[in-house]
Amino acid sequence: MIKPHGSDTLNSLLVTDNQLLQQLLTEAESLPSIVLNSAAAANAVMMGAGYFNPLTGYMNLADSLNVAENLHTEDGLFWPVPVVNLVKDTSAIEGASRIALRDPNTEGNPVMAIMDLAAIETVSDAQIETMAEQIFATLDPQHPGVATFTSLGNQLLSGNIQVLSLSYFQADFPDTFRTAGEIRDEIAERGWQKVVAFQTRNPMHRAHEELCHMAMERLGADGVVVHMLLGKLKQGDIPASVRDDCIRKMVELYFPANSVMVTGYGFDMLYAGPREAVLHAVFRQNMGCTHLIVGRDHAGVGDYYGAFDAQTIFADKVPAGALEIEIFNADHTAFSKKLGRVVMMNEAEDHTKDDFILLSGTKVRQMLGDGIAPPPEFSRPEVAKILMDYYQLENA
Repeated sequence: MIKPHGSDTLNSLLVTDNQLLQQLLTEAESLPSIVLNSAAAANAVMMGAGYFNPLTGYMNLADSLNVAENLHTEDGLFWPVPVVNLVKDTSAIEGASRIALRDPNTEGNPVMAIMDLAAIETVSDAQIETMAEQIFATLDPQHPGVATFTSLGNQLLSGNIQVLSLSYFQADFPDTFRTAGEIRDEIAERGWQKVVAFQTRNPMHRAHEELCHMAMERLGADGVVVHMLLGKLKQGDIPASVRDDCIRKMVELYFPANSVMVTGYGFDMLYAGPREAVLHAVFRQNMGCTHLIVGRDHAGVGDYYGAFDAQTIFADKVPAGALEIEIFNADHTAFSKKLGRVVMMNEAEDHTKDDFILLSGTKVRQMLGDGIAPPPEFSRPEVAKILMDYYQLENA
């Protein structure tokens, strides 16, 4: 099986020994504590679940700036996005060397990690902007990732962590949330050698479905891991539970048995386009996938990124040998009226735009809200039914 990024074996920061867990939970109650923001909590979940291997904690300022500007830490580890714990107020932990980190997304703010506090560093507004511009390629405050990152605070807490809880993800998505180690184990149990990862924050339409089929066929892959984001999204995006239902219905009806794993991970969407695509590659390698599908406007939002910037970054900025996972580059896929099937548009000869069935996301949402199913060439009817029920309930 493909090795994890940066190490020979996977390093999960989640404490699984029950005796040690109870000791740490007891200790945590006597420690100074802070309630994390959702972004820092998501980073803790990803480290705890092994997705951010080989990191052992939150980055300091030097590493954060180096990652943002040069895509590697001070000691040379390739990494695409700073993994930070930025806060606004450190008065509750002044003078402490060991602190408890509390979950902002669970009622009562239970402890989710213990941190050995290596440093508290003040980050200037200019440094925050430098990092934001490198990560998101814009400083437009309307960009949801920029808006979040620049509002987290100017106090940077760095140091190693022990993760005691993976927040709400295991309880809310027991059939879908999996750690990187659990996915590796299931890949091994299925006997898969060549494995394709498909990233999604949306329900999967016909184009996405066919893209998975194409990747499997062209790569000779044993299976696809559909890996959906279960954390926070921007307003208007479809909730994870609805996406989960849609994807499972599609896999049940339109994929061969033992060819797809439907799983999810606990992270908040960054909307960082190319940089987030590289982060996706890192943690898909950590969970045992050999290939990642990167399509048009991967992890993008609005018009901030070129259609294929998330593909070209792997050629332009990712050093040779930095990652073992390979990228399956995909063009925009759509149903061809001429050919009667879904194709990659750049592979369809003698076609004009009118030869494809193309619907904007806005148009699709409007149709679903009005109880009108998109054409079956665009969306499977069984999937459309789930989405129509959701939108009509929302609009009721």
